[in-house]
Amino acid sequence: MDATGEGVLTKKRKILVVDDNTELRMLISLTLEFSYWQLLEADNAETGLAMLKQHKPDIVLLDVMMPGEQDGLALCRTIRADESLDGIRIIMLSAKGQQKDVQLGLEAGADDYVVKPFSPSELMEKLDIELDFDNSEDC
Repeated sequence: MDATGEGVLTKKRKILVVDDNTELRMLISLTLEFSYWQLLEADNAETGLAMLKQHKPDIVLLDVMMPGEQDGLALCRTIRADESLDGIRIIMLSAKGQQKDVQLGLEAGADDYVVKPFSPSELMEKLDIELDFDNSEDC
């Protein structure tokens, strides 16, 4: 509440999930349903890039392996090369959990890497870390 006793509306942060797995997008949607995130979804890299440019989300959850012209690693590199998308945090999602896979994701420009399957609480923890990082940059 503010000084007048009125409730203060908190601006929802935007999160874009780019993953071809419908069930995973639904799980993430349910996880974020009552949180401070506004969820946007794309099922491939091309649609994801268009949504990124249109909506400028705060964070992108990006699947590594997707069908189409670009996989998640290529999209991550594209995002990092585009100055108009500067400041967007990227968390890679992948079933590939070996150290070399994580390293490839981080080298492509990801800020973090989460191995599938993951728990809803693990995802929320990662998002909170990225949100805290984003807020610390604003100071």
